[in-house]
Amino acid sequence: MDGSNRGVFSSSGPVGVVDIGSNSVRLVIYERLARSPTRFFNEKVLLGLGRRVAEQGFLDEKALLESEATLRRFRALADQTGVQDLVVLATAAIREAENGADFIEMAEAACRSEVRILTGEEEAHYAGLGILSGIPDADGVCGDLGGGSLELVNISQGNISHGETFPLGGLRLQHASGKNLKEARRIAVSHLQRSQLLPALAERSFYAIGGTWRSLARLHMRNVGYPLDVMQQYRIEAGEMSNFLKKVLRSDIGSIEGIESVSRQRQALVPYGAAVLSALIKIGNPKWVMTSALGLREGVLYSKLDPAERAEDPLISAAAELAELRSRSLVHARELIVWSTEAMQAIGIEETTEEKRLRAAACLLADIGWRAHPDYRGQQSLNIIANAAFVGIDHPGRAYLAMAVYYRHSGLSEADLAPAIRDLATPRLQELAKLLAGIFRVGYLVSASMPGIIPRTAIGRSGKILQLRLPTDLAMLAGGRLEARLRQLGNLCGLNSEIRIGEN
Repeated sequence: MDGSNRGVFSSSGPVGVVDIGSNSVRLVIYERLARSPTRFFNEKVLLGLGRRVAEQGFLDEKALLESEATLRRFRALADQTGVQDLVVLATAAIREAENGADFIEMAEAACRSEVRILTGEEEAHYAGLGILSGIPDADGVCGDLGGGSLELVNISQGNISHGETFPLGGLRLQHASGKNLKEARRIAVSHLQRSQLLPALAERSFYAIGGTWRSLARLHMRNVGYPLDVMQQYRIEAGEMSNFLKKVLRSDIGSIEGIESVSRQRQALVPYGAAVLSALIKIGNPKWVMTSALGLREGVLYSKLDPAERAEDPLISAAAELAELRSRSLVHARELIVWSTEAMQAIGIEETTEEKRLRAAACLLADIGWRAHPDYRGQQSLNIIANAAFVGIDHPGRAYLAMAVYYRHSGLSEADLAPAIRDLATPRLQELAKLLAGIFRVGYLVSASMPGIIPRTAIGRSGKILQLRLPTDLAMLAGGRLEARLRQLGNLCGLNSEIRIGEN
């Protein structure tokens, strides 16, 4: 990859992962090894390598032929984008097949890289790391459903337990049940009743990884009219999910609303994923089911980071990268964090630790839409932020970030703000988003987005008067428009306002 390309970080070069699963073979090239890695290229081929393993003990012959061409293509794409170290992982189907060794020999020649065959416990461990990389405060049980197996692992306070593996992957269950969904659920219940981890899931969160479960979540989104198409941390109350799974299991999958959003090759496996998840909810009794866009591949990359990098906040890291690529000044964005902290204190807002963290991310993102036409900056920024590949943030938090930057450009107007997006946030976050936008509108008018200005100014308070304090040499910045912005902010707080010269 040409390191001179604008809009791309290339300091450590791209890193690639090939994931050879029972149902799919996927190449993901990440921009670089980072706390919040960005996907540079992503291609998946549904080959069904494990289709015959449970029945015959061998990898599917047709899939074997297709997989060699696929892996050679993946190696060429990795070379083309500058990947030096291509990590190649193989899971359940390969480790269990009698001709698995022959496949590995072919795959290593095609990829020109060593193929690492993961044990079931290693799969579970890396899936758990993937959850932690995206949800650092995760507390519950993680489940990674593939074509050949299901891996479970308990996550609590940043620690991951030993994993469990069950032969409940979609392809395997389809064969074992004779394509009978009632029998598939019975098989799932029979296996999961022996789990040592599921008793600890009661009233906690179940974190669902895997394409089949993400497809179920997407179908649920379509059926309830959810306003975001973001899989990461999409949260469903377990009872509601259980009822939806019953609908899937009792219906013709082709009749489910939104099924067109699921690839035809995967549609046949969705009911078997529903059978496993239904059994898991019944036995584990979680409070929530939460989907994760991050899993085994991201867990492997996360394991390569040093402890200091792992400790970084993934949301702040991603927001800072986006600010560096798209805002006028990353330095100014960082200054805005400190400046808005002082403004919140002056106004009298006591923020929680999480609210302060979200505000810091909003400051970093506040100027990413500046290149758009002024009429569209607010809506464009909202769309980018609401749908960004951020991790370390739930959907109410996404709505808060998007609204804060939207309001900054819209003049605090809600004319073009979709109510469904607004309503994702709590009333408290809705209020804080508008207040922060009011602070942004003052700060950007003072600084013109240039660094070194707002640290010399301050928003303070004297009794019932909100003050913008400017040093004498910046007195020329005062004027009717700035006074109007400050008055708008004061109205949000129930305060009068004034500009004071000679104070900071």
